[in-house]
Amino acid sequence: MQNYSKEIKHFGGLAMIYETVLPVWNALRDRFQDKVKGLTDEDLKMKVGDKTLGSILHHTGEAEYIFAEWVFQKKAENMSKPAFDNIEEIVSFLEQSNEFLKEAMKELPEEKWHEGVETPKGTSTPLEAVGRLMYHAGIHSGQITALKTLNK
Repeated sequence: MQNYSKEIKHFGGLAMIYETVLPVWNALRDRFQDKVKGLTDEDLKMKVGDKTLGSILHHTGEAEYIFAEWVFQKKAENMSKPAFDNIEEIVSFLEQSNEFLKEAMKELPEEKWHEGVETPKGTSTPLEAVGRLMYHAGIHSGQITALKTLNK
């Protein structure tokens, strides 16, 4: 795998990775969250294969918590599992996972952003991991759009 993590923006010779990554993360994640907020309890029952949209959305938030632990070394305590058919609980869970991940990113020392971290999914730098999570949320955002379009 090619290491893209050295291609970062520099300010006055100091790499400010969190400050650079955060607006990009927020742009993508906020659009995803807005799309989820437009769903109904009934929408959460739509299926992709054998998975409901509600379970896919839970999985999206769960992945953020998992990456916060694996890559950023911040473990969530007492994480609640939302009902897969309750949009208010799903929205709240996704808001919480997003905030938790952003906290974990903010707490990571600058020099650690380029260090590979061994996880059950392979080795990634934290910067690469954020890119993977962006891609992941994008995939599920596309699934929402496809399901809504197909079920009109």
